[in-house]
Amino acid sequence: MSIRILHRDNLLLGGFAGLKEHRLVADKKIGGKSDTWDGLGNFVYLADARFVPNGETTLHPHKEIDVISVMVEGRIAHEGSLEHGKAMEANQAQVQRAGGKGFEHNEVNPDATENRMIQLWVLPETKGEPAGYKFYDLKQDQMTRIYGGNKDQNDTFESETVMEVGLLSGGQNVSRQGEFMAYITRGTGILNGQEVADGDLARGENLSFKSTDDVQIIVVTTQ
Repeated sequence: MSIRILHRDNLLLGGFAGLKEHRLVADKKIGGKSDTWDGLGNFVYLADARFVPNGETTLHPHKEIDVISVMVEGRIAHEGSLEHGKAMEANQAQVQRAGGKGFEHNEVNPDATENRMIQLWVLPETKGEPAGYKFYDLKQDQMTRIYGGNKDQNDTFESETVMEVGLLSGGQNVSRQGEFMAYITRGTGILNGQEVADGDLARGENLSFKSTDDVQIIVVTTQ
């Protein structure tokens, strides 16, 4: 039940273009260094980002990577070669599969206040897949799977790496077997016997989590 915890606010604040971010996961597979953690399975990157007022990433490409965005605060105007014109607000998520063809995108903060978005990357298990886009409304008081699963379903992109986002009221419990990584993006709770709060990234075996107030949590496992 023991866990390791990486605290976001102990890391340097970086960023590019119109956003500031803490990078907590940057796997050695993609050139990560010792100040960040390796991921789990094909999960290789996690950044906790805040866009400056009216900031944007500017248009940039991705290839052979799955780019997952989870909105925590504010909203984003999505531009690019996949689902151009889509908007995303707090408690929503989008998944962009670059595949072999690749895609370009620009995420824009349309407001005069900061927003907050968690960006995660997963390497595809099969190269050359077609590009694709999926969008999710996160459901209150449950865990919503936004990535991973077998090829016999179409709700999520197929992968042995599974990603869920929970919107939990105080006193709710979540358990998962096997190795996990979990990132708290809102609220507080008890995770495998230790107190965790917004900005804490935990990894360990056999997740046991209880929220102590309203929580948003991202959980990564493998199947």
